[in-house]
Amino acid sequence: MNLLPFLEPIRAHMERVEQRLLRASDVEFPLLRAAVQNLLRAGGKRIRPAVAILASQFYEADADKVISAAAAIEMLHTATLVHDDMIDRASTRRGYPTLNSQWSGEATVLTGDYMFAVSASLAAETDSVPVVQIFSRALMTICNGELRQLLADRQWPPTREAYEKRIYSKTASLFAASAEVGAVLSAAPTDKVALIRSYGHNLGMAFQIVDDVLDYVGDPSELGKPVGSDLSQGIVTLPALRYLEQAQGPDAEDLVKRAVQGENAAVQDAVARIIASGAVDGALEEAAEYVRKSHAALDRLPACQSRDILAQLADYVVARRT
Repeated sequence: MNLLPFLEPIRAHMERVEQRLLRASDVEFPLLRAAVQNLLRAGGKRIRPAVAILASQFYEADADKVISAAAAIEMLHTATLVHDDMIDRASTRRGYPTLNSQWSGEATVLTGDYMFAVSASLAAETDSVPVVQIFSRALMTICNGELRQLLADRQWPPTREAYEKRIYSKTASLFAASAEVGAVLSAAPTDKVALIRSYGHNLGMAFQIVDDVLDYVGDPSELGKPVGSDLSQGIVTLPALRYLEQAQGPDAEDLVKRAVQGENAAVQDAVARIIASGAVDGALEEAAEYVRKSHAALDRLPACQSRDILAQLADYVVARRT
């Protein structure tokens, strides 16, 4: 497991999450079992389940229920990636072939649906109606965001309001849910649950903004996709929005518009101009502001090792380059 160094104190918990995920994916049909387990093994840094575990440690929680909830979060996240890749027609993720590049659309959708069902089953193991409600809301928010992006958000001109709604739906909602689930399972006071959720919300907003920045300045070999992929897919993220706000001219708007319509030369030109304009640095400053809000929420929670680790995680999110 590729665990971030500052998460070492919860390694034993994270290993239990891995074991729980593998048990939950050990289904009778060999092709489905192999597909789900390969998707999980190709997973990232497991930040969301780590947030749930750490959020549960401010107060007393049933460790088994926390592990089930953390596994449910990672299974839900992985299921959303299966559907995302199919919608985006992505051929690789993290250097591995996507499921939709190997299977039919129907089989890919059903695999994602199966993983959603497994996630719900894991969440139900907590015996907590509030936890199941949190998961349900998160899934509805994610699906609503995907539909908005497909059917409405690509209307011109792009707006900050639409962008912020999209990244909350796509990413921050699940970070917020991860933190909230951990807090709820520890029977934290209501005001502390709100603070922990606020931490997760702001962490997720920062995480997605940095993701969007890396689409311009990241290493394609590490990201598994070419620079400017979002623009070429018709998605205007914060760096492009800041560029349009700063440039305030028809030439800039025309360039970005041609880029989102799929003109390869326009995409390359737009990426270069957006970087040169300072819009990328400005976007990173906005991500840092969200991280400051995460820290502010943490500062009002009881002092403990978990709080220190969550603070390090927030700093990592805005400094990461993959």
